[in-house]
Amino acid sequence: MESSSPPEWLNYHHLRYFWTVAREGSLRAAAEKLHVSQSSICAQIQLLEAALGEDLFRLNARSLVLTEFGHMILGYAEEIFSLGRELLNARKQFPGVRSLRVQVGIVDSFPKLTSFDILRPIFTHEPAIQVTCHEGKLDDLLAQLATHRLDVVLADEPASPGLKLKTFNHPLGSSGITFCAAPLLARRLKGRFPRNLHQAPALLATQNTTLRRDLEKWFRRQGIEPRIVGEFEDGALAKIVASEGIGFLHIPSLVAPEAIERYGFEVLGRTNQCQMQFFAITAERRVDHPAVRVITTRTMKRTRPQRGQDFSSSSL
Repeated sequence: MESSSPPEWLNYHHLRYFWTVAREGSLRAAAEKLHVSQSSICAQIQLLEAALGEDLFRLNARSLVLTEFGHMILGYAEEIFSLGRELLNARKQFPGVRSLRVQVGIVDSFPKLTSFDILRPIFTHEPAIQVTCHEGKLDDLLAQLATHRLDVVLADEPASPGLKLKTFNHPLGSSGITFCAAPLLARRLKGRFPRNLHQAPALLATQNTTLRRDLEKWFRRQGIEPRIVGEFEDGALAKIVASEGIGFLHIPSLVAPEAIERYGFEVLGRTNQCQMQFFAITAERRVDHPAVRVITTRTMKRTRPQRGQDFSSSSL
C-alpha cells in the first residue's frame, strides 16, 4: 500500500490494534482480548497500513506473519505502550521521579561477562537507571543507533569510518586471552603452552569476528594448528559446551577468574600477543546520557601481564 503523503499525526488506537494482533499471534485471539470483531480489527489495521504506506502483515499458510516493516513498527509500538504504562504509574506515584532509561545494543560476539563488567556500575547508579539490552549484528545495531532507538552499542571492534552513519568510537580498554578447558580435558593437554594447543579440540569464535582472525594469526605465528570442533557467535554457549570437556576455549583475561570459578575450568595458558578490544559506540560525539557517560568515562579494571608475553598454566 502507498500513501500520497505521510500523516501529520498517528492514530494510536489503530496502533494498539496492530500491537495486540502481533502479540497475540492471530486476529481471533486479539478480537477476544479487545472484545471487538475480527472485521473491526482488520479495518483498523488497514487504516494504519494506509497511513504508514507499507504492509504490516502477510498471510502465510492461513496465519498472519509480520513483514520486515511490521517487525520495525512493532518495536516502536512496544516502546510507545511501555512509556504509556510508565506514565500511568508515574501519575499514581506522584510526586515520584521518573527513572532514567538506557537502550544498550550488544554485538552478539561480545563476551557476556565483559558486558556485565561494563554495565555493572549502571545497575547501582543513583538515581536508578532502567537498562534494556538488545543483541544483534554490528551493522543492524548501528542502524538502530542512527535512528536513536539505541543510546549506545558495545562492540569488540570500532565502527568503520567508511559508514554513511555518523558514529563515534569510545575505546573502553582491551584484554589478553586466557585459554581454558574442563579439568578432564586439561589433564590430557599436557606440555608447554602454547604447544599443548596443537591438534587439541578447539571451540572458537566464528570466522566473521575480529577476534577469530587475530587468533588464527597468533596460531600461525606459534606454529600450531588446533582441531576445530565448534564455532560460536555466542560465547556463553561455548562455555557450556566447553564445560562438558568437548574442547578448549578462549576467554578475555579480564573476566577469566569469574568464568573459571563459575564453570570450573582449568587454565591452559595466557597470551597478550592477541588482544581483544572493547568499544562503546555512540551517535553523538558529546555524551549527555548519564548511563552512557558511566560507560564511556569508566576505565575498565583489569590486571594482566605486560603486553607481548605468553604464560603457561604452570606459571599462573
